[in-house]
Amino acid sequence: MSISTYVKLQLALQHFKRDQRGVTSIEYAIIGVAIAAIMLLVFSDTGPLATALNDAMNTISTQIQSAQ
Repeated sequence: MSISTYVKLQLALQHFKRDQRGVTSIEYAIIGVAIAAIMLLVFSDTGPLATALNDAMNTISTQIQSAQ
């Protein structure tokens, strides 16, 4: 490899390392995927929110039936 090719390659690599274009969009995409995964876990049919709501409705229903 000639010296000029080596220098051009080194300059290109340095430029590539300093290039920050698109980094923010990638970070937002990662955050979006994480939020979507958390929402799926929380709001799924077997998630903690659905379980808590079902338990609460069952408790209320049982108390109403026993009061009659």
